[in-house]
Amino acid sequence: MKYRNVGNSGLKISEIGLGSWLTYGTAAEQEAAHTCIAKAFELGINFFDTANAYNRGKGEKAMGAALKPYRRESYVLSTKVYFPMDSGPNDRGLSRKHIMEQCEASLKRLGTDYIDIYFCHRYDPETPLEETLRALDDLQAQGKILYAAVSEWSAAQLTDAYGIGKRLNLRPLIANQPIYNMFERYIEHEVLPVSEQVGIGQIVFSPLAQGILTGKYKPGQPMPTGSRGADASVNNVISSYMNDTILSCVQELDQLAKDLGVTLSQLALAWILREPGISAALIGATKPAQIEENVKAVEVTLQSETCAKIEQILKQVEGFAPLR
Repeated sequence: MKYRNVGNSGLKISEIGLGSWLTYGTAAEQEAAHTCIAKAFELGINFFDTANAYNRGKGEKAMGAALKPYRRESYVLSTKVYFPMDSGPNDRGLSRKHIMEQCEASLKRLGTDYIDIYFCHRYDPETPLEETLRALDDLQAQGKILYAAVSEWSAAQLTDAYGIGKRLNLRPLIANQPIYNMFERYIEHEVLPVSEQVGIGQIVFSPLAQGILTGKYKPGQPMPTGSRGADASVNNVISSYMNDTILSCVQELDQLAKDLGVTLSQLALAWILREPGISAALIGATKPAQIEENVKAVEVTLQSETCAKIEQILKQVEGFAPLR
């Protein structure tokens, strides 16, 4: 395993991290969380990500239970706040009240004394940004979180947060967690350049495009039994990838990967890690073998001619925007 600093901070995390969206506490059983996290530790993964909103806290409970056997100092744990956790008007967003209350609730569900990285899961236009940033800074002063971060914030929002933080002498945000994969590249235009300027690293989710970039979905063929695409309870996003142009493009990428002697998922992850502004790519897994395959991506270095071939293939899907 290889490790990178998160933004300008001194915190180092594995280039491949393990997430729990649509897996632990939802589509996968608790036993899968235990076996996958055990394999992740064995392979050098030290970064584990979840969120309070993942199955209304069950994702956090599953992650916390699976991490319990390991020394707390040996891993980096992140969770998030923003999405509704109940029906009340203050049970959502990034107000001081919601942040403080949900941090306490997350600590209890995770069974830990502190959270390494606490993400604002989205931007909250209904709360003054200064209020949000002061709440995060206070949690750091209390030792309940070590670092603050955000998810899917725009370049303008990151710039505003940086400016307010500097003016108020607050501890800086260290990371943004956006979607990023071969088909969804919006961060390249503004988010990555701005983040580099203000010292924010990208911890990206959905690097394999909901599993599309594993090559298991074929043009004109039914979805494999047991796959996420075949599960109506979690396939609302993945279904938007299911068109012949996308899947034909995947087949070309798969052939390129074979020519290089790697799997398509390893190619897709290595392509993400080519960017110096990326701190880590978050994978999801229900089987230890998936983790074993994906971590090998850190050993793959893409040559310039390979990157050029990838760009040529991806020209077919320029402008693609999945339904969300």
